[in-house]
Amino acid sequence: MEIKELLLNKILNRRAVLGVVGLGYVGLPLAVEKAKAGFEVIGFDIQDSKVDALNAGHNYIGDVVDEDLSALVTSGKLSSSSDFKRVASADIITLCVPTPLDEHDEPDLSYVLSSAASVGKYLTQGSVVILESTTYPGTTEGILKQTLEEASGLICGTDFYLGFSPERVDPGNKHYNTHNTPKVVGAIGEDALEVIATLYEQIIDGEVVRVSSPQVAEMEKLLENTYRNINIALVNEVAKLCNRMGIDSWEVIDAAKTKPYGFQAFYPSSGVGGHCIPLDPKYLEYRAKDFDFDTTMISSAFAINRSMPAYCIKRFEDALSSRNIKLDGAKTLVLGVAYKPDVDDSRESPAKELITLLESRGAQVSYFDPYISEFALSPERKIFSLKSFDECISLAFDACFINTAHSGLDYPTLISKLPYTFDASGISRRLNLDAGMQKKVERL
Repeated sequence: MEIKELLLNKILNRRAVLGVVGLGYVGLPLAVEKAKAGFEVIGFDIQDSKVDALNAGHNYIGDVVDEDLSALVTSGKLSSSSDFKRVASADIITLCVPTPLDEHDEPDLSYVLSSAASVGKYLTQGSVVILESTTYPGTTEGILKQTLEEASGLICGTDFYLGFSPERVDPGNKHYNTHNTPKVVGAIGEDALEVIATLYEQIIDGEVVRVSSPQVAEMEKLLENTYRNINIALVNEVAKLCNRMGIDSWEVIDAAKTKPYGFQAFYPSSGVGGHCIPLDPKYLEYRAKDFDFDTTMISSAFAINRSMPAYCIKRFEDALSSRNIKLDGAKTLVLGVAYKPDVDDSRESPAKELITLLESRGAQVSYFDPYISEFALSPERKIFSLKSFDECISLAFDACFINTAHSGLDYPTLISKLPYTFDASGISRRLNLDAGMQKKVERL
């Protein structure tokens, strides 16, 4: 029986063993969905703490249901290991490892390549490798294919299949998750495409979108997040202009979004955070250089979004000065360091620069975040959240900077107790504040 028929038979009969390399925000939810679909799943990670937690049935990712994980581990459908020798028992291996930027703001594919080398050592004939980590076009068909072939001694397309299916994870999204978000799939060869697409069709409820090559799939993922980065930059620039003109930018956006076509609402913020939007456009910018192409709009968007922390702190300082409060020595509360509301994820959060800038101007900074108890300002320094929201109210702060508007907090009481609050989140527009409290609040 040919490789394709053998794999399709195993997939359709739930006899395929699936490996997932990297058990973070992308890999663990994917491993859980695969196991829930009836497959035996082995998760691989080099961090023993994650391996031990998973094997004990302990969840550490917000988008995974604790009971689901525990039941799958107990049933034997889901296990974890740091021993890559177990790759030899997997039919299909998915790589879900980080693709950060290096110190020069250029793509760092070291996690992808090291994982590929580890997988390649134990890759068997008739198996499949799928990359889900975001990367620039050409990675799968170039250095990933080369690394796997060199490590395994096998030939892609003949001995094993290879494809790319970009992750689409939005932590905290109450409507879309791994199970129901459409999946884009590109692969090297039609047989590989059919096998990989068929696998995802057994796992998710969303549409599986087949494209002509891994490069198309790699490019569309970068387009998704570059689109968001540029539109966020647009509204950030508009917010700056509106402030100069004495116009409420939030009211402008709310009015614009009543148009039923041609407009999607984005909102200003203190900067761009998360695992995708601040990084992914840099992968596209990097790849464009190989084709002597200048990504002017992408570069401009980065400059605007990166200017927002400094712009917000300047607004904050000026507002305090107008109230006869010096930022130097002011007891300042930063509310929320997560990059978005109601998640425990602070990756690339602008809160790091906000707090650093406040401290550089002499402010005495404390922060509160119900989801993040400690926050790294640098590799050498961590700061710790106040224990409760009640402390925010009782500690007599001079001012508050609302960075992330987590739900369930008593914002009106906090605002009423403080001389001044700068709202970079827009939460104050949704509060029933009286005229006196409105005067204490300034929105971005």
